[in-house]
Amino acid sequence: MSEKKKCLTAKQYLSQLEMIDVFINQDLERLSEMKNSATCIGSFDYSKERVQTSSTGDRLCADVARYVDFNQHINGEIDRFVNAKNQIIEEIRELRNVDYMNVLFKVYVQFKNLKATAAEMNRSYNCIIEVHKKALIAFEELHKNLTYLC
Repeated sequence: MSEKKKCLTAKQYLSQLEMIDVFINQDLERLSEMKNSATCIGSFDYSKERVQTSSTGDRLCADVARYVDFNQHINGEIDRFVNAKNQIIEEIRELRNVDYMNVLFKVYVQFKNLKATAAEMNRSYNCIIEVHKKALIAFEELHKNLTYLC
């Protein structure tokens, strides 16, 4: 018999958005490096007689092809992120408790910490910690068997 996948906690499930966002930002940095590498042309030594043609053009074509493929990959990641974000927002809204919805939205969709959330909601930090704990419990009770989004 096969074992069931271990379900995620509400915090693990909701934290996936920030992780996906980090991956996309890292990939965008890599894409920028690829662009710089592809557009950086080396120098030529014109003092020597050239007998053989250079493979610089072939390398440039390969670099551009890798850049375009990776850019398409990132666009796919962004689409998955937007879909996951919309899904999580809808699931948060199903809680039907304004405080719970506000705290979870600010922390897991807008990626704000609990102190910033407390300040924005004009509540004490300790109050927001309690609301956050209760909101996570309510989320888990409402949404059973939470798994990875992507």
